[in-house]
Amino acid sequence: MGLLTLKQSNLAYRLDFAFYGAAVATLGAILLIASPRADALTDASCALGGLMSWTGIEYLLHRFVLHGLQPFRRWHTEHHRHPGALICSPTILSASLIFTLVFLPSIWLAGPWPACSMTFGILVGYFFYAAMHHATHHWRAQNAWLRRRKQWHALHHHDSAQARCFGVSSSLWDHLLGTAPVRVASVRAPVLESGVVGVADASAGKRSDESTSRG
Repeated sequence: MGLLTLKQSNLAYRLDFAFYGAAVATLGAILLIASPRADALTDASCALGGLMSWTGIEYLLHRFVLHGLQPFRRWHTEHHRHPGALICSPTILSASLIFTLVFLPSIWLAGPWPACSMTFGILVGYFFYAAMHHATHHWRAQNAWLRRRKQWHALHHHDSAQARCFGVSSSLWDHLLGTAPVRVASVRAPVLESGVVGVADASAGKRSDESTSRG
């Protein structure tokens, strides 16, 4: 696992999922068991706030950091060139950023339990994003919702469409900030499976072979 690359080994890629899955489960259990009952409503609000905040953070990072700032833009470009590669943020980097930019400010402003709750919400959002991005590249769509998410992300990967569809787990901010396509069904976009970006009608949900990707 390298700090200066998004391309990861199979082991590092799987360990990242394991780490964040364990972090979500552990912190959730701590909040349920040990947090003061009197603060339950506050803690729940902080957790929900963290979860909802993640959708905006995801959009901003993808649009303005991964597609705007070097060296992140260069690293992310490799994902667009090689969607079948195992690409994700190094666990030590993403965990350090969450701890430094979410947990520490929250504990300073609101105290330990609200900070844990806010961080829990962010972690849930990040883990869902990671799983959703993996699914758009690796899983075959067995339901209409996943098929729509795969088509949406395929539009982003298409060369002529990289200035839109930045949301992976949600399309909310694309619609609010003007980066959503006018009509998804009318755009031809790549199917992101088998590591080969082939052109297909985004409304048809055509399938090809499987691939693995993330990031």
